Amino acid sequence: MGRWAIAVHGGAGIDPNLPVERQEQAKQLLTRCLNLGIAALRSNVSAIDVVELVVRELETDPLFNSGRGSALTENGTVEMEASIMDGTKRRCGAVSGITTVKNPISLARLVMDKSPHSYLAFSGAEDFARKQGVETVDNDYFVTEDNVGMLKLAKEANSILFDYRVPLIGCAGAAVNDSPLQMNGLPISIYAPETVGCVVVDKEGRCAAGTSTGGLMNKMMGRIGDSPLIGAGTYASELCGVSCTGEGEAIIRSTLARDVSAVMEYKGVGLQEAVDYVIKHRLDEGFAGLIAVSNKGEVVCGFNSNGMFRGCATEDGFMEVAMWE
Repeated sequence: MGRWAIAVHGGAGIDPNLPVERQEQAKQLLTRCLNLGIAALRSNVSAIDVVELVVRELETDPLFNSGRGSALTENGTVEMEASIMDGTKRRCGAVSGITTVKNPISLARLVMDKSPHSYLAFSGAEDFARKQGVETVDNDYFVTEDNVGMLKLAKEANSILFDYRVPLIGCAGAAVNDSPLQMNGLPISIYAPETVGCVVVDKEGRCAAGTSTGGLMNKMMGRIGDSPLIGAGTYASELCGVSCTGEGEAIIRSTLARDVSAVMEYKGVGLQEAVDYVIKHRLDEGFAGLIAVSNKGEVVCGFNSNGMFRGCATEDGFMEVAMWE
């Protein structure tokens, strides 16, 4: 029997001036989700089931950018995406372009368990959801008043907003070209996405990972980020489970989640060294973070952004919820 471990995240990149109240809300949510996962692990629930359970909780709360509270597209609608992976046999499921499914992570799980495929998107994913009888809601359910206001600011700035919950004082009316931050060579606004994710290793040494997001505020219709892409935003193997967050295009180019497992496998190093290596050498000029667990019960969080909403716990009693370095 091994040792269980769990980590959760609510996004990499935090504004230094984020209101204290907002910081406390984030910590409380992460703590609640950690405790939910810990209780399940103590009851011998499998790693893949714990991942789905915790991410569902994060999707249901509107605080972070997934499920209810997701970022809005350029048309003011929500298009969500999620993926989940069981490292035991590298089974996986992913969905994109979700507009009515209340919990996209559970639909991704059904793609893995109940379909012959690994990835379904847009109308095909929605049709599959209806056939599986999952809970659906009107798209308005996912739209919050705060996000409507932030979309308005994004359109006024003619920009994609990453940090769509931080007031853009002095930024909303600024020219986009004044921004020092870029995505694929194009200027963007303040960087601080709030994708959610969970990684778990259970007592049997089984690793699993899941990631869910609403994407970018004011994103183009049909845009797909790293979160549903196995090997980029999510990956699990016999060695580890990884969930990423941050600049999606940089994570995609670096296949960040898979690279952690590959470095462990090919270089023969431990989890901490592998995470440090990919964060330092694989992101080029991108900003991102990740959470990871190993089959030995280790848990690691790594990021090169200005903070990351995160929490982790291990069977030996260690528990931490943090935002900054």
